[in-house]
Amino acid sequence: GLFPSVGSARATGTTVIIEDVAVPVPQLAAMTLDLQRLFGQHGYAGSIIFGHALEGNLHFVITPDFAKPDETERYKNFMDDVCHMIVDRYDGSLKAEHGTGRNIAPFVELEWGQQAYQLMREIKMLFDPGHLLNPGVILNDDPEVHLKNIKPMAAVDPLVDKCIECGFCEPNCPSRALTLSPRQRIAGLREMARLQAAGDDGQQLQAIDESYQYQGLDTCAADSLCSLTCPVGINTGTMMLKKRRQQRGQTAQRIGNWVANHFSGVTTATRFNLAAAHLSHTVFGSTVQGSVTGAMRKLSGDRLPLWNRYMPSAGAMPKPAASAAPDRPRVVYFPSCASRTMGPAKGDPETDALPVKTAALLRKAGFEVILPEDSNALCCGQPFESKGLPAQADAKRREVEQALLKASRNGQDPIVFDTTPCVFRVKKGPAPAPLKLYDITEFLHDVVLERLTIHKRPETVAIHPTCSNINMGLQAKLKAIAEACVENVIVPDRISCCGWAGDKGFTRPELNASALRDLSAALPEDCTSGYSTSRTCEIGLSLHSGRYYRSIVYLVDRCSQPNTG
Repeated sequence: GLFPSVGSARATGTTVIIEDVAVPVPQLAAMTLDLQRLFGQHGYAGSIIFGHALEGNLHFVITPDFAKPDETERYKNFMDDVCHMIVDRYDGSLKAEHGTGRNIAPFVELEWGQQAYQLMREIKMLFDPGHLLNPGVILNDDPEVHLKNIKPMAAVDPLVDKCIECGFCEPNCPSRALTLSPRQRIAGLREMARLQAAGDDGQQLQAIDESYQYQGLDTCAADSLCSLTCPVGINTGTMMLKKRRQQRGQTAQRIGNWVANHFSGVTTATRFNLAAAHLSHTVFGSTVQGSVTGAMRKLSGDRLPLWNRYMPSAGAMPKPAASAAPDRPRVVYFPSCASRTMGPAKGDPETDALPVKTAALLRKAGFEVILPEDSNALCCGQPFESKGLPAQADAKRREVEQALLKASRNGQDPIVFDTTPCVFRVKKGPAPAPLKLYDITEFLHDVVLERLTIHKRPETVAIHPTCSNINMGLQAKLKAIAEACVENVIVPDRISCCGWAGDKGFTRPELNASALRDLSAALPEDCTSGYSTSRTCEIGLSLHSGRYYRSIVYLVDRCSQPNTG
């Protein structure tokens, strides 16, 4: 939008005010010049005018700084002059496209006249004698209501100070129906900054700060989708990650360092725990397992992760090829820590872990599959970054880059990641130039499909482009892969980020539930399975759809045979 883009150019801490007026088209040019004259007269030089000339409609944007003591009086005089100019000189309208609102309420009688204004009041009293509907928004007895309760735009951080709170970011946010949207997160930060600047006694500020921990920080998925629809590209998730980083003390740093330095052991222990949970699930069933683990989580104060019946079993790595295949093109396959650790859920017809299935599919397509050395110790750093530990995250990413550089013979061979958030993070970093990095979506679509014979099945499946898929612009390729394999592909409406957000599906399951509240109803009955490119996301998608979601690799493998030519 033009308005948010214009508003973002304002000085930090100023307030954005937009109004629109209309005059007869023949008077538009003269009115424009008069409006510009008023800008200069009242100290608003540089304000913006845009609109619809064929309708005689202009919008104008000013950015007052109400922190200055004389700003309110200056603004009052400006609005008085503008409204009298439009009504008295041009017989125009104080509103065209926009609603009247409190900013114009004191001037409604000026525009319509005393008799018409009184009639409006009488009609209002007939339908709303208690003034319950939009009280004071159009009809207001206070001639200075437009000067009161003006929303301040306190400076917070350059990451978000350009925000004018237009709300274009909100539709993609997974927490918008649970806690706060990106716009509201920024508004909360601004209110705390305002209270600090005003010398608040601490009680109100402390109350907001305590509430903001859950409402703002803990339930932010930090998926970056808000930046895609923001007219000026503000990434509220980055701001929340910065706030998390500021909260991490020495203990958190030590724990982060230990986990990063012992990552192989951590993932091995995680696989052991998943295997134990899978065994008990098999023995005791979903009802008993759910009751026991739910009680344990409650007793722990929600510190233990929430178990559900789609929890993965232990993951597994592929076995080395029986013999080298020097006649085959090489591809380096990097299985993410999530896919190495987490296998299929109980009851899933697909029983092979994703690394096993991916290696088999690549070999079916005629590739020699190379795994990086010591893969179990490697991580792109995403889990650390999401926890507010960027130093550890970047250190792990650099380890991956060096391992891939070696495995790919200094970038000679393509490198395929089976998890989209993983490759997205590595691509964002200053990776060594020779590396040819592919998300599994890209590699299947661009390279693998043409090396296989695909047998299209008469099925209906759903796909879920992850946030990283969307950020990388790979949604169309994901859909094209599925459409090559089956007759009907469903991309559910109103579903963007699933809200699992790394581990938040375990620790803040309400975020995942809220983000996917419309998923089940959006899938037709004949849709029996779903496909994506992130193992953790697939847990929540399965839980809230009642269908097994798994990697798109499984669909391609199931529908393909090696080329015989």
